Amino acid sequence: MIVVGDYKDKQVAVYGLGRTGISVIRSLVEGGASVVAWDDGEQSRNDAADFGALIMHPSGWNWMSLELLVLSPGVPLHHPEPHEIVRMAREAKVEIVGDIELFARVLNQSDCDTNVIVITGTNGKSTTTALTSHLLKCAGRSVQMGGNIGRPVLDLDPPENGLTYVLELSSYQIDLTQNLKVDTAILLNITPDHLERHGGMDGYIAAKKTVFNYLKPNGRAIIGVDTAPS
Repeated sequence: MIVVGDYKDKQVAVYGLGRTGISVIRSLVEGGASVVAWDDGEQSRNDAADFGALIMHPSGWNWMSLELLVLSPGVPLHHPEPHEIVRMAREAKVEIVGDIELFARVLNQSDCDTNVIVITGTNGKSTTTALTSHLLKCAGRSVQMGGNIGRPVLDLDPPENGLTYVLELSSYQIDLTQNLKVDTAILLNITPDHLERHGGMDGYIAAKKTVFNYLKPNGRAIIGVDTAPS
């Protein structure tokens, strides 16, 4: 597990308590944060409480005391309209991030020499991510694979010298990430998908292209060119 320690003795909210949300809670609580959380599902709320979160509907949150809102990628951030929780956070001027952004902040503070590969695209990204991870392991590299495939990113092993993270990112995760720094960014293809969440094809393309903003100065961009947008 990757422990997020930046919010020790501070209050952080988590909205959406699937596997990713639970991993966020575990990481933040281990790092000393006070976590308030909510999900519409009763079982999800029970699971979050088991890991140390205070379960409370957002209408009861003390928004002025919150340092951060960690949002599930499945919750609309912009389109077709911002979710109510997003509007509440923006009104209170509370920063909204996802779990990939928390991972990025931990990595940016680490002195370890790690390598980060991100893979996105409409089709084939899970297969490409799994194959990339497999090939690197066969080559003798220490590899952790996750993100939108397999394990949530904060459930991966913490940074250490020589470790390579191979991450599949969805457009929803990209929208919630600002400070990730990667060595290789791979965009496989773009065809119409999830357009309602991005306001149309232009917004969807813009979200996918954002992975290249993450590149380190000497980073590598790999772009699939055999599938034209349609």
